[in-house]
Amino acid sequence: MVKGFHDRLRRKVREQAGRDAEPSAGVIDSQSVKADTVVGADSRGFDGDKLINGRKRHAVVDTLGLLLAVLVTSADIGDRAAAQVLLARVAAAHHRLALVWADGGYTGSLVEHGLAVLALVLAIVKRSDGMRGFVVLPKRWIVERFFAHLMRSRRLVRDFERSTGSAEAMVYWSMTQLMTRRLARSRSSRA
Repeated sequence: MVKGFHDRLRRKVREQAGRDAEPSAGVIDSQSVKADTVVGADSRGFDGDKLINGRKRHAVVDTLGLLLAVLVTSADIGDRAAAQVLLARVAAAHHRLALVWADGGYTGSLVEHGLAVLALVLAIVKRSDGMRGFVVLPKRWIVERFFAHLMRSRRLVRDFERSTGSAEAMVYWSMTQLMTRRLARSRSSRA
């Protein structure tokens, strides 16, 4: 129910921005978040890269930063494994989608799988060797801004949900709130 309402709102926001209702490009990434004590051991894990015990949100957003799909897993699930499932969902739901930008964590066989099985070009945006510290990479900032929007929702700073399905619904709900504010702001500026 939440996802259907979210998808209708996303189409309206895209049309208001002068874009086609269905996106042709997107960006994929993941975010590890700490899990509260109510999260069971069956859906929590340890992300060794970020040193976080909890869950991981894998998300695909369009070029406006609007959510296309989210998959919540335990934090020990790798980005490539979750991306195969998530990209299959996105490709099935968004037939115009042809290009997805990703970071270096999505290299390897996933690039060939995306092209051969899903008809998606997975473009890897890598850091150059000379870059030091935190650098905003082209197209990658879009998904980073999406995760920043999630962190503004107090309920999403930490994962409090017992099931991964509820955690995904909370992400959709947060983006629904963001899109309704965007639509309301544009209507008030027209008046």
